[in-house]
Amino acid sequence: MNLDYQGRSPQPIGYLLVDGFSMMAFVSATEPLRIANRIAGQALFRSYVISVDGVSATGSNGMRLLADYGVADHMTLPSLAVCSGFLPQETPPPAVTRWLMELDRAGCVLGGLDTGCIWLAAAGLMDDARVTLHWESLPSFRERFPAIDAVESLYEISARRFSCAGGAAAMSLTLEMIARSHGRTLAAAVSEQLIHDQARAADSGQRQSLAKRLSTHHPAVVKAAALMETNIEEPLTMPAIARQVGVSPRQMQRLFSDELGATPNAWYLQLRLARARQFIIDTALTLTEVMIACGFNSQATFSRAYRSAYGRTPSAERKNSKSH
Repeated sequence: MNLDYQGRSPQPIGYLLVDGFSMMAFVSATEPLRIANRIAGQALFRSYVISVDGVSATGSNGMRLLADYGVADHMTLPSLAVCSGFLPQETPPPAVTRWLMELDRAGCVLGGLDTGCIWLAAAGLMDDARVTLHWESLPSFRERFPAIDAVESLYEISARRFSCAGGAAAMSLTLEMIARSHGRTLAAAVSEQLIHDQARAADSGQRQSLAKRLSTHHPAVVKAAALMETNIEEPLTMPAIARQVGVSPRQMQRLFSDELGATPNAWYLQLRLARARQFIIDTALTLTEVMIACGFNSQATFSRAYRSAYGRTPSAERKNSKSH
């Protein structure tokens, strides 16, 4: 929402729903506004559903929402959130880009829910912003838009831009915006109605701790896995990782086998291949670019490892992802 809104109540807030949008993020963003209106005893906010075609948009769960307006209506808004899901179109249709740029020139505050920042970034509207989006899409976003400051936080708010990681983070974002616009007493009352009493700071990490994800608290294993996660494009050697962790290569082999049920090399390879699969499905990077970004120096090696892990070659994966 526009934190400096000075117009008449209720403040209109548009939600551009891209087919495949996250229903969880959309509902988490809009329900706090409805409850705020009820608690305040007046209409502070009004949400509008906007789709590309002006008819409807289909969520990732298959449910369709009817649209109040379409992009072609060129509705003027003080704020607009683009809400999408895991498989957004790489680039918004030209008509959408033109409308988003019109809104920006008119002073509209623009934001993204879940992966909504992808369309805004593709339209050149996030170049000076610090943004966040769902952690699963962050690596491909950073690869595609290296100049944009993309961080793994719950949400980001600035004067002209906002973004969140999707899911329940959209609720935290909206509650914070209500607090800044109408006071923390109202935001706390809305939070209580939502049975959402665990406030999380904006810069809280999106994911569970690595130890929890790995189901191990062994410090050497957790530290080694963290090094692997942050060194995908230029993989570290096992002796180098063992040295940084403070164990011998043989000890690291035993620890990974005991704690994770895999050798360090196998675990690292699967991590890189999972990143490659994400790039293949979610981005327009060439397969050569994917190979390099995930630390492989041979197409044959990359293809062989990928097929062993996923049952199809990278090229077959790309073809299959485009057919869905």
